[in-house]
Amino acid sequence: MNNYVNIEPKPGFSRRAFLERSGFGFGAIALSSLIQRTVLGDEAETSAHFPSTAKRVIWLFMEGGPSHLDLVDPKPLLNTLAGQPLPSGFKEPLTAMGEKGSPILPAPRTWKQHGQGGLWASEWMPHIAENMDDIAVIRSCWTNGINHSGGVCQMNTCINVAGRPSLGSWVQYGLGSANQNLPSFVVMCDSAGRPVNGPRNWGSGFMPASHQGVRLNGTSDEPITSLNAPKGYNDDQQQRKLALLQQFNQQHLRTRPQQSELEARIRSYELAFRMQAKAPEAVDLSRESERTQALYGLDQKETATFGRNCLLARRLVERGVRFVQLYSGTGSKWDSHAGIEANHSRLCRSMDKPVGGLLKDLKQRGLLDETLVIWGGEFGRTPMSEKGDGRDHNPTGFSIWMAGGGVKGGQTIGSTDELGLYAVEDKMHVHDIHASILGLLGLDNMALTYDHKGRPERPTINEGRFNKKLIGA
Repeated sequence: MNNYVNIEPKPGFSRRAFLERSGFGFGAIALSSLIQRTVLGDEAETSAHFPSTAKRVIWLFMEGGPSHLDLVDPKPLLNTLAGQPLPSGFKEPLTAMGEKGSPILPAPRTWKQHGQGGLWASEWMPHIAENMDDIAVIRSCWTNGINHSGGVCQMNTCINVAGRPSLGSWVQYGLGSANQNLPSFVVMCDSAGRPVNGPRNWGSGFMPASHQGVRLNGTSDEPITSLNAPKGYNDDQQQRKLALLQQFNQQHLRTRPQQSELEARIRSYELAFRMQAKAPEAVDLSRESERTQALYGLDQKETATFGRNCLLARRLVERGVRFVQLYSGTGSKWDSHAGIEANHSRLCRSMDKPVGGLLKDLKQRGLLDETLVIWGGEFGRTPMSEKGDGRDHNPTGFSIWMAGGGVKGGQTIGSTDELGLYAVEDKMHVHDIHASILGLLGLDNMALTYDHKGRPERPTINEGRFNKKLIGA
């Protein structure tokens, strides 16, 4: 039975009323979403403000704070002053745990320059180093978040307290979905646990809940659980069950017209219906050649998990997913107040080959030019020691890097002081980082607004600038 024929939207006709009158069949729900998107438009969707160089984002988030001093920002003075107190003239930063007066900790790395640009990288990231001509290292980042909760929150939402939409939500709101059969904003972690702050990191804040990220299970052979119909169910049984569920949802919704979470749930059912046809193919890594799987490290135990996530990310953006965020070290494992040598050595082994493989694979498939890849954590590490063989949080100066999406590779932007403690040249606050990411996507961070309680809210909270050096300007 066709439940959606002759359903004609009228001026002022709400999405909820449209869904309610469009029939109880699950297929009708999905179709109504497509019709409503075409005829009425999506109230949460705008368009790019200027030509973009990137169409999609893969954000590789090293949760816990990787040490820039041991990876991409060499400071020979650390080894010269090892064991000595911080020199006069250097003010100790406000840190979360800080042992005041701690001596300088050496960085016993083997450093090499790579590519035509001569960018430095340590022996801890040899596979990423092979791609340095596609990478721009930003050495002058800083943040207000001094602990993990505030730091991760700010790096995701531009502020170090909860309540605002994540960057992925702003991108989805600003540009809309590039596909109809998969989520637009996806998050995957490298363990079954959760990062600090949990789903708030990819939440939609004061925006409708439909703009929040969707977490997939990156540690399982079935990244999307409960996608297939239960065994023994035929199509007719499933349709009748879903029709009844839709009827209950609409009854519940009539008395709660302002509850965006319920509308988001209804949208998720619509999406789930469409995903049953498309998602199984998208997440089926057996379709990839052995050579490609080996490129990501799926054939090695220590790289298999993050390698799977990186390969899934490539397959998802290839199919129109606009924003993918991958957590490495889920649960602040990059935190290294003690034993940084063992900690960072292990985590670098787990992510370096997958990330290097991702960059190479995107490039050889012609996807890197329009895919912005971001690597970094919520802050860096201090040059001073903690607990004898670790480093504390450093929010005042640290590095991230970007590649693809129009970014000019083979360059460093900004710098820290001679000990790597403070950003001193071309400083980029998290507001600037977000503004630059949005700018590469064609979005003006000051023109992208969402009206909340009579106030125009902006993704970077009325601050931040697009650093045009990223595109060589």
